[in-house]
Amino acid sequence: MPSITIEMFEGRTVDQKRSVAQNVTQAIIDTLGVKREIVKIRFIDIKKHDIAWGGELVSDRGK
Repeated sequence: MPSITIEMFEGRTVDQKRSVAQNVTQAIIDTLGVKREIVKIRFIDIKKHDIAWGGELVSDRGK
């Protein structure tokens, strides 16, 4: 069972996530030759203050 986790900053719409799920699932089917129903995708919404790059919170960048 392919299991894909997608982490991204919060704010994406349900329609955007639906589209990503459909497209990623199709890519897995095409590449691995598996059945659609066994592809699992989990979305994790990250707040910008929960990630730091180079020692700086993403929420603080550009301030």
